[in-house]
Amino acid sequence: MTVQLSEDRAALAHPLIAVPSHDELAEQLFVRDLKLYVMQQIEPVQGQIAAQEAKALEGAETNSTAALRTRMATHESFGSWLALKRESQRQLWHGVARSVERQADDLEALARIENPKGSVRTDPSFVEPAYVAQGDIHLMPGGNAHDDGSLLQGAVMDRGGAVYMLGRNGGMLNDLRGQTAMAHVLTRFPDFSPKRILDMGCGIGTSTVPAAQCFPDAEVHGIDVGASMLRYAHARAEHLGAAVHFSQQSAEKTDFEDASFDLVFSCVMFHETSQAATMAIVEESRRLLRPGGLAVHLEVPLLHDNSDPWVELSGELEAQFNNEPNWRGALTADYRALFEASGFKDVEIGYQATSPAARSGPFRFGPESEGVFRSWFVASGVV
Repeated sequence: MTVQLSEDRAALAHPLIAVPSHDELAEQLFVRDLKLYVMQQIEPVQGQIAAQEAKALEGAETNSTAALRTRMATHESFGSWLALKRESQRQLWHGVARSVERQADDLEALARIENPKGSVRTDPSFVEPAYVAQGDIHLMPGGNAHDDGSLLQGAVMDRGGAVYMLGRNGGMLNDLRGQTAMAHVLTRFPDFSPKRILDMGCGIGTSTVPAAQCFPDAEVHGIDVGASMLRYAHARAEHLGAAVHFSQQSAEKTDFEDASFDLVFSCVMFHETSQAATMAIVEESRRLLRPGGLAVHLEVPLLHDNSDPWVELSGELEAQFNNEPNWRGALTADYRALFEASGFKDVEIGYQATSPAARSGPFRFGPESEGVFRSWFVASGVV
């Protein structure tokens, strides 16, 4: 993310995003640089230490992940790395939230859309799933389902998400995953022309808007568990010229009719749910699709087979210290078996090259990851 120490609303990706003051931006840039330092300088050293400790444990009759964690805890640098990793995340949300709260009135005014193209439907009686309620995902205070009747939680996620992703997911639009999911659709079926599309776990719509842009003649829907997120997503989509219908629902069981969509997709949702929910969501995707319809579920490109103790320990720590409830489950799942058990055919499992704009490609999909932020894991299947 290349940002100067001054910003104005007109220069940003869309006018609804919170505009930091000089000092707020300086703080956000500091957090970005701190996170980069932790990730690029400290973490690789921990991986090297872990490799040495894992070698020392070879042949021991013990749980390798637990034993490795015990041995890593004897290194002061390991505790420092964990503390900095968590503290940089806490500072991120704290700084962004203060900036958003300062602009609350302006953001609420910008969200009042006359003659909207799309819609938003929330449910005051909705109860979020346990895996959402049990902890603040990504350590964002209040979590994904927090709702105070405003759209401010969505505003915090938008600005915070761009900083959290270090600008590598489409800058301030944060839309590379959505663009990449749509590029996967066109990679598999270049002439695919869905009439009705559903984005499951849409958050603030960063993946939903690319679907509307890629298929402008389609009726596009987005669902999520957070009312604040959805209010923000709706206003954001309107400012970006996209007609999207948002509703507060769980992806495990929606209120849409059977066989009512041509394309159902999600972007990095499974690792924030549970193993049981993942199975239910794939089955729900199958229920919602018409004959010939396509399901596309995109996840982080870090899948593994439990053979590397440091990768396993890193996943355990990500789940514990960044509140990613299904991180390890999502990254070790057998998606082919899961899709086929749910009734999908022509299942494809692999890595889609990152696309800044879906219709411009690259239309490159294969069995090997090209690296984090250069490709994304995708599982897709046809009804």
